[in-house]
Amino acid sequence: MKHVARSTALAALFAVSGAASAQEVTMRTAVFVPQNTTFGEMCSRFIAHVNAEGKGQVQMRLVGGPEAVPSFEQGNAVRTGVLDMACVPPAYYTNVMPEADAQILATISTIQQKKSGAWTALQKATAERFGGVHLLGAYGDGVQFHAYTLKPVSKTADIKALKLRTTPNFTPFFTTLGAALVNTAPGEVQTALERGVVDGYGWPALGIFDLGWAKHTKYRIDPGFYTVIVNVLVNGKKWASLTDAQRNVLNKSSEWLDEDNTKWVSEKVGLELKRQAEAGIQTVNMGPEYRKQAYDAYWSEMSKRAPEQTKALRAVFDK
Repeated sequence: MKHVARSTALAALFAVSGAASAQEVTMRTAVFVPQNTTFGEMCSRFIAHVNAEGKGQVQMRLVGGPEAVPSFEQGNAVRTGVLDMACVPPAYYTNVMPEADAQILATISTIQQKKSGAWTALQKATAERFGGVHLLGAYGDGVQFHAYTLKPVSKTADIKALKLRTTPNFTPFFTTLGAALVNTAPGEVQTALERGVVDGYGWPALGIFDLGWAKHTKYRIDPGFYTVIVNVLVNGKKWASLTDAQRNVLNKSSEWLDEDNTKWVSEKVGLELKRQAEAGIQTVNMGPEYRKQAYDAYWSEMSKRAPEQTKALRAVFDK
């Protein structure tokens, strides 16, 4: 009888131990660029923070970057549950949700959006339009985009003679400028520059040295336009399956990311622009009309593809 009682007690102990260990959930996560690049770094910082704060509750495991799941497939991989989470820009899933890029046209910061209710509206729209995906957080806010070229330009008319690498967020603007457009994944741009397949590209103020593009770049067109957004997306079913405590870890970490991003951007952008100047990259200022044209072109394009949704988001993002 003592042997039976001991066995029963041990079984109960293992059951409790198993339940405790099962409480910690590991989230399979990817990032749209290599993790050792500028915008991969921020995703890694977020993961490290979650893993430090979420011990015993929730952990994030980075499965990799584009080499693990191609950049333009990561959003859909989260939607279908192939990934639990991903750090990916809205531009990479505008084929499903065109109005998602209202974020990059926002004239208020992510922190301000969360205070004003704009963020809640976007979360609701994302869940409805993107298969239940939960929008957890974002980073990159405050870093502007630019066009970079190998060939000299002095006025917008000169851009008509160029072949520019594009992504969906640049396409409407570059189209109005008359450029010939080339679609390539980030990992293919360096080869395209080397072989003359493209004369330039659109990219944020940060990251061209990480990717090896700076050595082929001669000019950066100012002023910058839009703002970088890399969203942290969570599979809807996975989010629903988490406990309140686990969701609290992730929500608190998202708030931390907002604050960390503000500091990170202020430190990085000035250093990067100085580095570009030291590398011989010249700036060409096209004036305020150039920037206005960028915004008008993209709002117009989104309105054509998703008129009601874009109107609703513009009302809360374009203040």
